[in-house]
Amino acid sequence: MFEQVIALIDEANSQDPNQEHYAGKVWPKERLYSERMTQMLNRFKPDADELMHIAVRAQHIKRWCSPRSHFPMDKQGYHQWRSALYVFHASTVVELMQQAGCSDVDQQRVYAAVAKKQIKRNPDSQLVEDIASLVFVEYYMLAFVQTKPDYDEQKWIGILQRTWQKMSTEAHDFVLAGNITLPAPLIPLIEKALAPS
Repeated sequence: MFEQVIALIDEANSQDPNQEHYAGKVWPKERLYSERMTQMLNRFKPDADELMHIAVRAQHIKRWCSPRSHFPMDKQGYHQWRSALYVFHASTVVELMQQAGCSDVDQQRVYAAVAKKQIKRNPDSQLVEDIASLVFVEYYMLAFVQTKPDYDEQKWIGILQRTWQKMSTEAHDFVLAGNITLPAPLIPLIEKALAPS
């Protein structure tokens, strides 16, 4: 059942029309993202159960179907988009779990984790948030910085500090122990953002 759900998630994410070149191969963007999420989960919490593997794999499922441009291009619109995405991703993976015959209890647990319900209080939601943050820093942060040339240093320090605040103490320890590859050009900025105030 677990393998069937993972296969359905991969099949859905393989439909992404957006592509990314990585390791000499062209990937559907969200398919590559889901692989990176699973790899990070295996590094960060190798004893995670199957339901958390499903939740982490489905974190961005079919994200291209709900583009940012469908919401107002202001701060409020951004938050509306993020909230809608959580529900969209969670509902989409639950539909796949239903297809595979997963129990209602298992569906509810994965839904809550992917929808980021009660982050900081629900360890499943916090785990998905931690893995997403670690993957963002290791693989996507540098490219994101390059898309925002108008942001000054203070703005970036604020973004980094907010990302850090979303993460658990265990994730902080994981980063500080050198377990992820930080983007080299951003290390001075990261050090500034994380320095004690």
